[in-house]
Amino acid sequence: MAETLVYYKNVKIEIKKNLILHNVNFEQKNGEFVYIIGETGSGKSSFLRTLYCDLPINNGEACICNYNLIKIKKKQIPMLRRKIGILSQDLKLLVDRSVNDNLKFILKSLGWRSIDVINDHILEVLDQVEIANKGCKMPNELSIGEQQQVAIARALLNSPEIILVDEPTGNLDEKAGEKIVRLLHNVKNKGTAVVMATHNYRLIKEFPAKIKKCENGFFFDYQF
Repeated sequence: MAETLVYYKNVKIEIKKNLILHNVNFEQKNGEFVYIIGETGSGKSSFLRTLYCDLPINNGEACICNYNLIKIKKKQIPMLRRKIGILSQDLKLLVDRSVNDNLKFILKSLGWRSIDVINDHILEVLDQVEIANKGCKMPNELSIGEQQQVAIARALLNSPEIILVDEPTGNLDEKAGEKIVRLLHNVKNKGTAVVMATHNYRLIKEFPAKIKKCENGFFFDYQF
């Protein structure tokens, strides 16, 4: 039976005392896919930021990966983030090194030492996102969609319990967008939870999952 991975009850999300969302109630289990929808500025990204402690929560109940986000200490945040894969709108790929070296940089920063183990793991995650043959390419030699695939591979490196994805298809054509969302559903099917903020309703209908909507400060269940 799947365990609860994220739990929010009566949470209010604010930025510098400006109310963004109120009465946020949210529950996500291991291996579950959830879309967060809403117009630009409705609070989608702010909600994601609270999940990885980039935006503090001071009220209600909020837990993720067994960490209490109300009481979490600053020194615990890096440990929490190792359980979370983050795919932001700014891919932040290192342009001066290959795909393999981008991923190698992350693993070494996480304490991985064995070059053979590192190389095997990189090949594994690149294969999972269907670009195993792109490891020697520089980021500027890849399409925007392929760069997104590298970013997903990077998010998978530490075998996270959950991946947070912010508008991954905004700069992609229709075919590339479909591929990214399909890959994220494949990630979910292998047991990693996914939260994806988007306003691409066509892809949601094509790849259905649970939906939460941000609108006029409210956060609520939604169905097409």
